[in-house]
Amino acid sequence: MVEWRIGNAVITHVGELLGLASLPPERYFAGFERNALAQHLEWLVPNHYSPLHDRMVSSVHSWLIRTVRHTVLVDCCAGNHKERPAFPRFHRLDTPYLDHLRQAGAVPEDVDVVVCTHLHADHVGWNTTLRDGRWVSTFPNARYLISRVENDWGDPRANAAADADSQRSNAYRDSVLPVIEAGQVELVDAALDIGDGMLVEPAPGHTRGHIVLKLADGAHAAVFCGDVVHHPLQVCTPDLNSAFCELPREARITRHRILKYCAESGALLFPSHFGWPHVATVTRAGEGFSLRWIEGDAGGQQDGGASRRRT
Repeated sequence: MVEWRIGNAVITHVGELLGLASLPPERYFAGFERNALAQHLEWLVPNHYSPLHDRMVSSVHSWLIRTVRHTVLVDCCAGNHKERPAFPRFHRLDTPYLDHLRQAGAVPEDVDVVVCTHLHADHVGWNTTLRDGRWVSTFPNARYLISRVENDWGDPRANAAADADSQRSNAYRDSVLPVIEAGQVELVDAALDIGDGMLVEPAPGHTRGHIVLKLADGAHAAVFCGDVVHHPLQVCTPDLNSAFCELPREARITRHRILKYCAESGALLFPSHFGWPHVATVTRAGEGFSLRWIEGDAGGQQDGGASRRRT
Protein backbone atom coordinates (compact mmCIF):
# COMPACT_ATOMS: atom_id res chain seq x y z
CA MET A 1 0.00 0.00 0.00
CA VAL A 2 1.12 3.57 -0.68
CA GLU A 3 1.66 5.97 2.23
CA TRP A 4 2.28 9.65 2.81
CA ARG A 5 3.43 11.27 6.06
CA ILE A 6 2.26 14.57 7.50
CA GLY A 7 4.38 15.05 10.60
CA ASN A 8 3.64 12.03 12.77
CA ALA A 9 0.47 11.10 10.89
CA VAL A 10 0.55 8.26 8.37
CA ILE A 11 -1.92 8.50 5.47
CA THR A 12 -2.74 5.51 3.29
CA HIS A 13 -4.71 5.30 0.07
CA VAL A 14 -7.49 2.67 0.25
CA GLY A 15 -8.74 2.05 -3.27
CA GLU A 16 -12.09 0.76 -4.44
CA LEU A 17 -12.36 1.67 -8.15
CA LEU A 18 -10.11 3.22 -10.78
CA GLY A 19 -11.20 3.68 -14.36
CA LEU A 20 -12.94 5.82 -16.92
CA ALA A 21 -15.79 8.14 -16.05
CA SER A 22 -19.06 7.08 -17.61
CA LEU A 23 -19.77 10.56 -19.02
CA PRO A 24 -17.92 12.53 -21.74
CA PRO A 25 -16.20 15.72 -20.55
CA GLU A 26 -19.08 17.93 -21.72
CA ARG A 27 -21.36 16.13 -19.27
CA TYR A 28 -18.77 15.44 -16.59
CA PHE A 29 -18.15 19.18 -16.19
CA ALA A 30 -20.57 22.12 -16.28
CA GLY A 31 -19.70 24.69 -18.95
CA PHE A 32 -16.83 22.60 -20.28
CA GLU A 33 -14.74 24.01 -23.12
CA ARG A 34 -12.45 21.80 -25.22
CA ASN A 35 -9.61 24.30 -25.28
CA ALA A 36 -9.27 24.00 -21.49
CA LEU A 37 -8.65 20.29 -21.93
CA ALA A 38 -6.31 20.78 -24.90
CA GLN A 39 -4.06 23.14 -22.92
CA HIS A 40 -3.37 20.45 -20.33
CA LEU A 41 -3.29 17.22 -22.32
CA GLU A 42 0.47 16.81 -21.87
CA TRP A 43 0.14 16.06 -18.17
CA LEU A 44 -3.46 14.81 -18.03
CA VAL A 45 -2.72 11.81 -20.27
CA PRO A 46 -2.78 8.95 -19.36
CA ASN A 47 -3.51 9.03 -15.62
CA HIS A 48 -6.31 11.60 -15.70
CA TYR A 49 -7.74 11.60 -19.23
CA SER A 50 -7.96 9.00 -22.01
CA PRO A 51 -7.99 10.55 -25.52
CA LEU A 52 -8.85 7.17 -27.03
CA HIS A 53 -12.09 6.98 -25.05
CA ASP A 54 -12.61 10.74 -24.58
CA ARG A 55 -13.23 10.16 -20.90
CA MET A 56 -11.75 11.54 -17.71
CA VAL A 57 -10.03 9.02 -15.45
CA SER A 58 -11.69 8.79 -12.05
CA SER A 59 -10.64 6.99 -8.89
CA VAL A 60 -12.93 6.13 -6.00
CA HIS A 61 -10.96 5.73 -2.80
CA SER A 62 -10.79 6.46 0.93
CA TRP A 63 -8.01 8.00 2.97
CA LEU A 64 -6.90 6.19 6.11
CA ILE A 65 -5.24 8.53 8.62
CA ARG A 66 -3.39 7.10 11.60
CA THR A 67 -2.28 9.58 14.23
CA VAL A 68 -0.98 9.12 17.77
CA ARG A 69 -4.52 8.64 19.17
CA HIS A 70 -6.86 8.21 16.22
CA THR A 71 -7.57 6.01 13.24
CA VAL A 72 -9.66 8.07 10.84
CA LEU A 73 -11.27 7.10 7.55
CA VAL A 74 -12.23 9.89 5.15
CA ASP A 75 -15.12 8.92 2.85
CA CYS A 76 -16.33 5.36 2.36
CA CYS A 77 -16.60 4.94 -1.40
CA ALA A 78 -19.53 3.15 -3.08
CA GLY A 79 -19.77 -0.06 -1.07
CA ASN A 80 -20.71 -3.61 -1.97
CA HIS A 81 -24.15 -4.99 -2.88
CA LYS A 82 -25.77 -1.55 -3.07
CA GLU A 83 -28.71 -1.00 -5.39
CA ARG A 84 -27.62 1.82 -7.70
CA PRO A 85 -29.40 1.12 -11.02
CA ALA A 86 -29.05 4.73 -12.16
CA PHE A 87 -25.27 4.55 -11.66
CA PRO A 88 -23.95 1.35 -13.30
CA ARG A 89 -20.41 1.98 -12.07
CA PHE A 90 -21.62 1.67 -8.46
CA HIS A 91 -24.42 -0.86 -8.93
CA ARG A 92 -24.19 -4.16 -7.00
CA LEU A 93 -20.43 -4.01 -6.59
CA ASP A 94 -18.40 -6.83 -5.10
CA THR A 95 -14.93 -5.39 -4.51
CA PRO A 96 -12.14 -6.35 -2.06
CA TYR A 97 -12.23 -2.92 -0.39
CA LEU A 98 -12.05 -4.31 3.15
CA ASP A 99 -9.04 -6.41 2.14
CA HIS A 100 -7.41 -3.21 0.91
CA LEU A 101 -8.18 -1.58 4.25
CA ARG A 102 -6.51 -4.46 6.07
CA GLN A 103 -3.50 -4.23 3.76
CA ALA A 104 -3.33 -0.55 4.73
CA GLY A 105 -2.90 -1.64 8.34
CA ALA A 106 -6.39 -1.37 9.84
CA VAL A 107 -9.40 -3.58 10.42
CA PRO A 108 -12.91 -2.11 10.67
CA GLU A 109 -12.86 -2.28 14.48
CA ASP A 110 -9.76 -0.03 14.56
CA VAL A 111 -11.50 2.95 12.95
CA ASP A 112 -12.70 5.43 15.58
CA VAL A 113 -13.72 8.32 13.32
CA VAL A 114 -15.35 8.26 9.88
CA VAL A 115 -15.53 11.64 8.13
CA CYS A 116 -18.28 11.81 5.49
CA THR A 117 -17.41 14.86 3.41
CA HIS A 118 -20.90 14.62 1.87
CA LEU A 119 -23.64 12.09 1.32
CA HIS A 120 -23.33 11.21 -2.37
CA ALA A 121 -23.51 7.47 -3.01
CA ASP A 122 -19.80 7.07 -3.85
CA HIS A 123 -18.74 8.56 -0.50
CA VAL A 124 -20.90 6.68 2.02
CA GLY A 125 -21.27 3.15 0.67
CA TRP A 126 -18.90 1.37 3.04
CA ASN A 127 -20.51 3.08 6.02
CA THR A 128 -22.53 -0.12 6.12
CA THR A 129 -22.27 -3.75 5.10
CA LEU A 130 -24.98 -6.31 4.47
CA ARG A 131 -25.29 -8.86 7.27
CA ASP A 132 -28.13 -11.37 7.53
CA GLY A 133 -30.24 -9.23 5.21
CA ARG A 134 -29.70 -6.00 7.19
CA TRP A 135 -27.45 -3.02 6.65
CA VAL A 136 -25.21 -2.64 9.70
CA SER A 137 -22.30 -0.37 10.56
CA THR A 138 -19.04 -1.49 8.97
CA PHE A 139 -17.05 0.34 11.65
CA PRO A 140 -18.69 -0.56 14.95
CA ASN A 141 -16.41 1.55 17.15
CA ALA A 142 -16.47 4.72 15.05
CA ARG A 143 -18.31 7.98 15.35
CA TYR A 144 -19.45 9.12 11.94
CA LEU A 145 -19.07 12.88 11.39
CA ILE A 146 -21.71 14.31 9.03
CA SER A 147 -22.69 17.92 8.44
CA ARG A 148 -26.08 18.72 9.96
CA VAL A 149 -26.94 20.79 6.87
CA GLU A 150 -26.01 17.87 4.63
CA ASN A 151 -28.04 15.42 6.68
CA ASP A 152 -31.10 17.64 6.98
CA TRP A 153 -31.23 18.30 3.25
CA GLY A 154 -30.28 14.76 2.22
CA ASP A 155 -32.78 12.90 4.40
CA PRO A 156 -35.42 11.63 1.94
CA ARG A 157 -37.90 11.18 4.77
CA ALA A 158 -37.92 14.95 5.32
CA ASN A 159 -37.08 16.36 1.90
CA ALA A 160 -39.07 15.48 -1.21
CA ALA A 161 -36.27 16.73 -3.47
CA ALA A 162 -33.80 14.34 -1.88
CA ASP A 163 -36.36 11.54 -2.07
CA ALA A 164 -36.67 12.12 -5.83
CA ASP A 165 -32.88 11.92 -6.28
CA SER A 166 -32.10 8.20 -6.50
CA GLN A 167 -28.40 8.75 -5.77
CA ARG A 168 -29.18 10.48 -2.50
CA SER A 169 -32.28 8.62 -1.38
CA ASN A 170 -31.00 5.07 -1.89
CA ALA A 171 -27.63 5.92 -0.38
CA TYR A 172 -29.21 7.59 2.63
CA ARG A 173 -31.49 4.66 3.39
CA ASP A 174 -28.87 1.92 3.13
CA SER A 175 -25.67 3.74 4.08
CA VAL A 176 -26.55 6.63 6.39
CA LEU A 177 -29.78 5.86 8.22
CA PRO A 178 -28.49 2.56 9.70
CA VAL A 179 -25.55 4.29 11.42
CA ILE A 180 -27.85 7.06 12.66
CA GLU A 181 -30.16 4.43 14.14
CA ALA A 182 -27.12 2.75 15.71
CA GLY A 183 -26.35 6.01 17.54
CA GLN A 184 -22.97 6.44 15.87
CA VAL A 185 -23.53 9.71 13.98
CA GLU A 186 -22.39 13.10 15.27
CA LEU A 187 -23.95 15.95 13.30
CA VAL A 188 -21.49 18.79 12.75
CA ASP A 189 -22.79 22.36 12.84
CA ALA A 190 -19.52 24.31 12.45
CA ALA A 191 -15.77 23.79 12.55
CA LEU A 192 -14.91 20.84 14.80
CA ASP A 193 -11.51 20.00 16.30
CA ILE A 194 -11.26 16.22 16.54
CA GLY A 195 -7.75 16.17 17.99
CA ASP A 196 -4.25 15.33 16.79
CA GLY A 197 -4.21 18.43 14.57
CA MET A 198 -7.38 17.48 12.66
CA LEU A 199 -10.10 20.05 12.01
CA VAL A 200 -13.40 19.52 10.18
CA GLU A 201 -14.61 22.65 8.37
CA PRO A 202 -17.67 23.57 6.28
CA ALA A 203 -16.96 23.67 2.53
CA PRO A 204 -20.35 24.12 0.80
CA GLY A 205 -20.95 24.11 -2.92
CA HIS A 206 -20.53 20.65 -4.34
CA THR A 207 -23.31 19.86 -1.90
CA ARG A 208 -25.06 22.16 0.55
CA GLY A 209 -23.35 20.73 3.60
CA HIS A 210 -20.04 19.52 2.20
CA ILE A 211 -17.19 19.46 4.72
CA VAL A 212 -13.41 19.02 4.47
CA LEU A 213 -10.81 17.73 6.91
CA LYS A 214 -7.63 19.69 7.56
CA LEU A 215 -4.61 18.06 9.18
CA ALA A 216 -1.68 20.05 10.56
CA ASP A 217 1.41 18.79 12.37
CA GLY A 218 4.09 21.42 12.85
CA ALA A 219 5.20 22.73 9.47
CA HIS A 220 3.32 19.97 7.63
CA ALA A 221 -0.31 20.08 6.57
CA ALA A 222 -2.90 18.40 4.36
CA VAL A 223 -6.47 18.94 3.20
CA PHE A 224 -8.83 16.04 2.52
CA CYS A 225 -11.12 17.90 0.18
CA GLY A 226 -13.76 15.37 -0.88
CA ASP A 227 -15.32 16.67 -4.07
CA VAL A 228 -14.44 20.36 -3.63
CA VAL A 229 -11.91 19.52 -6.35
CA HIS A 230 -13.35 16.62 -8.29
CA HIS A 231 -10.70 16.31 -11.03
CA PRO A 232 -7.14 17.70 -11.37
CA LEU A 233 -8.15 19.85 -14.34
CA GLN A 234 -10.10 21.98 -11.85
CA VAL A 235 -6.89 22.95 -10.06
CA CYS A 236 -5.75 24.77 -13.20
CA THR A 237 -9.26 26.00 -14.07
CA PRO A 238 -10.82 26.53 -10.62
CA ASP A 239 -14.01 28.13 -11.97
CA LEU A 240 -14.86 24.84 -13.70
CA ASN A 241 -17.48 22.92 -11.73
CA SER A 242 -18.28 19.28 -12.01
CA ALA A 243 -21.74 18.55 -13.35
CA PHE A 244 -22.65 17.26 -9.89
CA CYS A 245 -22.12 20.52 -7.99
CA GLU A 246 -25.42 21.49 -6.39
CA LEU A 247 -24.60 25.14 -5.65
CA PRO A 248 -22.41 26.33 -8.56
CA ARG A 249 -21.46 29.76 -7.22
CA GLU A 250 -20.60 28.47 -3.76
CA ALA A 251 -18.67 25.56 -5.28
CA ARG A 252 -16.37 27.97 -7.13
CA ILE A 253 -15.85 30.15 -4.06
CA THR A 254 -15.00 27.15 -1.89
CA ARG A 255 -12.67 25.65 -4.50
CA HIS A 256 -10.72 28.91 -4.79
CA ARG A 257 -10.53 29.13 -0.98
CA ILE A 258 -9.21 25.59 -0.51
CA LEU A 259 -6.69 25.86 -3.34
CA LYS A 260 -5.51 29.24 -2.02
CA TYR A 261 -5.05 27.69 1.42
CA CYS A 262 -2.97 24.88 -0.07
CA ALA A 263 -0.86 27.29 -2.12
CA GLU A 264 -0.17 29.60 0.81
CA SER A 265 0.34 26.97 3.51
CA GLY A 266 2.03 24.23 1.50
CA ALA A 267 -0.68 21.78 2.54
CA LEU A 268 -0.89 18.67 0.39
CA LEU A 269 -4.20 18.15 -1.43
CA PHE A 270 -5.82 14.74 -0.85
CA PRO A 271 -8.91 14.53 -3.11
CA SER A 272 -11.36 11.65 -3.39
CA HIS A 273 -11.30 11.06 -7.15
CA PHE A 274 -7.89 12.00 -8.58
CA GLY A 275 -6.17 9.22 -10.50
CA TRP A 276 -2.66 8.06 -9.65
CA PRO A 277 -0.61 9.39 -7.90
CA HIS A 278 -3.67 10.92 -6.23
CA VAL A 279 -1.93 13.63 -4.13
CA ALA A 280 -0.51 17.00 -5.12
CA THR A 281 0.96 20.26 -3.94
CA VAL A 282 -0.64 23.45 -5.24
CA THR A 283 0.97 26.73 -6.27
CA ARG A 284 -0.33 29.96 -7.74
CA ALA A 285 -0.28 30.28 -11.54
CA GLY A 286 -1.81 33.47 -12.95
CA GLU A 287 -5.54 33.55 -12.27
CA GLY A 288 -5.53 29.90 -11.31
CA PHE A 289 -3.22 27.35 -9.79
CA SER A 290 -0.79 24.65 -10.85
CA LEU A 291 -0.04 21.33 -9.24
CA ARG A 292 2.88 19.03 -8.67
CA TRP A 293 2.25 15.36 -8.07
CA ILE A 294 3.53 13.90 -4.83
CA GLU A 295 4.03 10.15 -4.97
CA GLY A 296 3.60 8.22 -1.77
CA ASP A 297 5.96 5.46 -0.87
CA ALA A 298 5.11 1.77 -0.77
CA GLY A 299 7.79 1.30 1.86
CA GLY A 300 6.07 3.63 4.29
CA GLN A 301 8.14 6.80 3.88
CA GLN A 302 6.97 9.74 1.80
CA ASP A 303 9.61 10.59 -0.80
CA GLY A 304 8.22 14.05 -1.60
CA GLY A 305 9.15 13.53 -5.23
CA ALA A 306 7.25 14.75 -8.23
CA SER A 307 6.12 12.38 -10.93
CA ARG A 308 4.90 15.04 -13.32
CA ARG A 309 4.51 18.77 -12.99
CA ARG A 310 2.05 21.10 -14.68
CA THR A 311 3.74 24.45 -15.35
